[in-house]
Amino acid sequence: MNKSLRLFLLLLFFVLPAALFAQEDFSGEIVNHHQGDPDKNPAKIYVTKNKLRVESAGRNGQAAAMIIDFTTQTTDMLMTAQNMYMEFPAGKGPGSQKFNAFFRPTDVENACGEWQKLATHPDGECHKAGNETVNGRNTVKYEAKSASGDISTVWIDPKIAFPIKWESKSGGGELQNIQVGSLSSSLFEVPAGYRKMEMPAGMPNMQPH
Repeated sequence: MNKSLRLFLLLLFFVLPAALFAQEDFSGEIVNHHQGDPDKNPAKIYVTKNKLRVESAGRNGQAAAMIIDFTTQTTDMLMTAQNMYMEFPAGKGPGSQKFNAFFRPTDVENACGEWQKLATHPDGECHKAGNETVNGRNTVKYEAKSASGDISTVWIDPKIAFPIKWESKSGGGELQNIQVGSLSSSLFEVPAGYRKMEMPAGMPNMQPH
């Protein structure tokens, strides 16, 4: 899973409240931009109620998937080739850190107040920048500046209540090929037969459970 995709997912995990998650099931592709060039192999994203799944080819073509449950505040990393998975609590996954360029509001039309309530944005500035069409979908555009001066922009699709484009100094990207419709619950569950790997406290290595 590439670095920019991890940043996107970790950002989602830190700032999306469970009670406010997607109102409609949908799927799409996460296209991250590297110095203006899009990924050649975009990851697939599936969203339902309070859960999210992302599938990526990963390094050397090794398939991997991440399932985030915003109710239990857990992330399951599936290693499909090994039939194993790792489970992490909020903020404890690989490369975990806080990000502040992306958020999901309760009210898409009045998002700045909630953005400024986040712990990472107590002294930030935010304003609504109008409406724009992104990949044929209507969006509400917001521009924000953190207390440290970092500027970020996000385009939120009111129909799916989800950001579909984002830009900040750490990178940017967008959702493409969005398909709205019911999704199978099995997409958001660890497959039967997968072994859970545990990481002993203070130990860098992980052993099958």
